[in-house]
Amino acid sequence: MSEQLSTRERVMLSLAGEEVDRPPISLWQHFPNRDQSADDLAAATAEWQAMLELDFIKLMPPGDYATIDWGLTSEYRGARGGTRDTTHYPIQSVEDWASINRVGVRDGINAEVIRACSLTCAAVGDDVPVLQTIFSPLTIAAKLSNNLVIEHLRTHPDVIHEALHVIRDVTIDVSRMSIRAGASGVFFASQLATTDLVTEQEYLDFGANYDLEVLEETEDAGSQFTLIHIHGRNTFFHLLAGYPGNALNWHDRRVGPDIASMQRIYPDCAAVAGIDEQGIATMTPDEVRAQVLESRVATGDRGLLLGPGCVILTATPQENLRAAVEAAKQPRANL
Repeated sequence: MSEQLSTRERVMLSLAGEEVDRPPISLWQHFPNRDQSADDLAAATAEWQAMLELDFIKLMPPGDYATIDWGLTSEYRGARGGTRDTTHYPIQSVEDWASINRVGVRDGINAEVIRACSLTCAAVGDDVPVLQTIFSPLTIAAKLSNNLVIEHLRTHPDVIHEALHVIRDVTIDVSRMSIRAGASGVFFASQLATTDLVTEQEYLDFGANYDLEVLEETEDAGSQFTLIHIHGRNTFFHLLAGYPGNALNWHDRRVGPDIASMQRIYPDCAAVAGIDEQGIATMTPDEVRAQVLESRVATGDRGLLLGPGCVILTATPQENLRAAVEAAKQPRANL
């Protein structure tokens, strides 16, 4: 391909498995203590983009944002991944699920996250797709309850379904409002789709049913780029690979499958993968470049959007971040 593509064109062609001049790349990390307000999060994201010139952006609100308007509290205590430690879980008994009532998205932390999306889109311009981070309803329920939802869905399924209906509706509101605010789509993260936590039937009943409703509404709202994040080991990969969306993101370097195997099994799914989310913090810049180039060669730059398998550590050296971007932007003829 001889013509120079725009950033958005490169992303959209890669999602469709078409030929591109080079694969798009994105990297994401938390911004501790800068993710508590829309202004701070948007400013941190704009600085990140100015430093790296990424092809698309995953917005990085705090990982517990979807629980805060229901009463969860947390603080940052120096975790290497930039995550916050919960100081109060609003769900501590089965009876507490009755407190999960519909909350609005025009105030509270949900409103801040949506406004951060709007501010970020304005700062980076129309050519750079921005994805809002959206957690699956069951993931949100687990965060609200310190994973008690797993016990409760087995002992009081009707109670959990009622709560999940409410969580689903608020999640849809955040997704739709984020797209209205300028997001090109969503990064949809499921952290409970694993045999380490639930059975496949339990995930179908309490996870997938609600996931699909959120994703269908997100598509109806105009999502152009729906990225499904499959979190953890021993996952129900086959289930989530069948979700409506444009691409899959998973721990390809740490858990597998590797990108080439995924593309053989799921030829219609683009891969957002190729970079070890933990290794990038400790590798040399040359090792980072080699890993990126290996992923490019394995896929022939088709259906590949380079990215980490999960959030990268906040201590990742800037020279390693830049090495990944440089390797992604190297002309294919020079590989």
